[in-house]
Amino acid sequence: NACFLEKEQSVEIITSIENGRVPVTVMQIIGNIDSTTYDAFTLKANELIHDGAHHILVDLSQSPFISSAGLRTIHGLVKKLRTLNSDTDLSEAEYKKRISTGAYKSPHIKLLNLSQETYTAFTLSGFDMFIETYTDKATALASF
Repeated sequence: NACFLEKEQSVEIITSIENGRVPVTVMQIIGNIDSTTYDAFTLKANELIHDGAHHILVDLSQSPFISSAGLRTIHGLVKKLRTLNSDTDLSEAEYKKRISTGAYKSPHIKLLNLSQETYTAFTLSGFDMFIETYTDKATALASF
């Protein structure tokens, strides 16, 4: 009989509000966002949005890996924040066209300090076409 030990995966999310030109909710992620933890990330982000967050900076400095499940969650947040913030002055067709040409970047969610592995996945999946990434927190906050 083989015995397998399965390490339980967890993610810790620390949130804060930073005040710049607009209030920005910072989600500092500690741990990977993958198939075992994306639910916790999604639930926390949705809770923050429900409680009034309109601008979110996801700090990934302590999150070395994001799987496709995590990327799908981030994409869902882009869409949700666009709808909730009445960022619908563009038709859906124009929105998609601007994304494909790199002319649209989400004004509501941005990412900070992606690991090299996450950045590679992020760019290969085309997410860099519509989500800005930063390596400096002050610059990221000022971008909102």
